[in-house]
Amino acid sequence: MSRKTIAWITVCAFLLVSGCASIPEERKGAATGAGIGAATGAALGAVVGGDTKSAVIGGVLGALVGGAIGHYYYDQKKTRTETADQYRYRSAEGPLLRVEDASVAPQTLSPGGTVEMKMTYAVLTPAEATELSVTEKREIRLNGELVGNPQVTVVRKGGTYSSSIPLTLPADARKGLYVVTNTVQSGNLSEQIQSAFTVR
Repeated sequence: MSRKTIAWITVCAFLLVSGCASIPEERKGAATGAGIGAATGAALGAVVGGDTKSAVIGGVLGALVGGAIGHYYYDQKKTRTETADQYRYRSAEGPLLRVEDASVAPQTLSPGGTVEMKMTYAVLTPAEATELSVTEKREIRLNGELVGNPQVTVVRKGGTYSSSIPLTLPADARKGLYVVTNTVQSGNLSEQIQSAFTVR
């Protein structure tokens, strides 16, 4: 049996304050594992293979209880060399972390729909072999109230990365403008950018 066919499943139920789910880190957009939600706010996911280094934590709160945080996946858009050239990076500058873009798709959806929360960021370190532990946070607010907080910690070598986490809204999701604060952090380095979607 191959590594990709061996999965362990973790169920983590949360009540009113927070939630968590072990969700796989999907590489290069590969589709393995799953994530679903229930009316109580429970979430279920599968972790595939023995080399998965990260899992989504956090979950859906308040107005989004009953929704689901799905697969986390990423793709490397640029190599370390390409990224260093773009930023005219020199190793004497020390580590560099830059958020380049954040978006949601679609920007308008109905209750029960699914939105992809995407983020692109650059990582550079003085030595090519050096890796940084990077935490990606996506805080979702409706009228200033925190309603979702998925985050994942990953290990990155130099390069430019694009990552995505889908959010399936509950059928009774409140209508309005949801603001997503996207943050990448590594030690003292931190950058953030906002995106938004509307539920009608």
